[in-house]
Amino acid sequence: MEKILNEERSYVNQLIGESRIYHLLALAGILALSVPFIVGKSNAITQVLKTIQQISSSDCNVLIYGESGTGKELAAKAIHHLSPRSEKRFAAFNCGSFTEDLMANELFGHEKGAFTGAVQKKNGLLQTADGGTVFLDEIGDMPMSMQVKLLRVIQEKELLRVGGADPLPVDVRFIAATHRDLQEAVQKEFFRQDLYYRLNVIALRLPPLTERLGDIPLLINHFLARKSQAMQKGINAIEPEAMDLLCRYSWPGNVRELENIMERAVALANGPMIRVADLPDYIHNVSIETYRHTPSDIPTLEDQEKRYIQWVLEKNGGNKTQAAKIMGIDRVSLWRKLKRYGIE
Repeated sequence: MEKILNEERSYVNQLIGESRIYHLLALAGILALSVPFIVGKSNAITQVLKTIQQISSSDCNVLIYGESGTGKELAAKAIHHLSPRSEKRFAAFNCGSFTEDLMANELFGHEKGAFTGAVQKKNGLLQTADGGTVFLDEIGDMPMSMQVKLLRVIQEKELLRVGGADPLPVDVRFIAATHRDLQEAVQKEFFRQDLYYRLNVIALRLPPLTERLGDIPLLINHFLARKSQAMQKGINAIEPEAMDLLCRYSWPGNVRELENIMERAVALANGPMIRVADLPDYIHNVSIETYRHTPSDIPTLEDQEKRYIQWVLEKNGGNKTQAAKIMGIDRVSLWRKLKRYGIE
């Protein structure tokens, strides 16, 4: 581990010297391998970028795996952007943020008079994205009854609005994402096997940030450039001590957590440089900041998620609003996860 850290520190020093050039590239949107939205050049992310380039031109459904915060929606956007459907809409939908009734209404739409308050017809997300791409995040949280309806859309390329009787044609490419083990969910009968095979035509795994340590300086400079420009603060550097702390941190929240921390640092910085004092206190304790198991004790994805949620809540003094923001989910989704795992 010490050898890896030494190699990464050397890489960091090299990149700090190139930061001015990288800022220009980041602001111009020039990214590795001409794949938009994704920053990185490590071996782990390079393989992901190559796969995205290979599968974008096809019209196959894609299932993206990865821990929370690894950039699954960005990968889906990249696939859409490089596909023949790029001129049409990219529509994202989080399957864990809605009740079953609201989910049906949002995805399929409704007819006038379908329920109390339905004073006019409404097109659902699937219909408005006709010809484009639909990204279904946290597909593992979709109720079984909704899975049946989604399967029909994929198989028949048609949908029924809530309260409707006549099928409507729809042509979309589905990209789904999950942090769960869907094969295990199929075995436990929480997820339909036929839907799993329909979605898992091509599988894409996004690595956690700990598997792409060399990308951390790139991501830091990328977010620094973006956040500084958005806040009009003119911050163009990060002191070596701060960079070293960020590179040695374990990043349980992956890229999303890194982006949030950089946004906070830019907001707090008083000069043209990000300093150690601009980073959260818990970043300073990197020697003990980890929630991951050792390789000899491989946990399930649900174990990982539960431990991560507990860790984030502990670091934020039980503040659920702040914890949800760090994890990149809304309070309703966090409440459901707390209830599911029995976390007080």
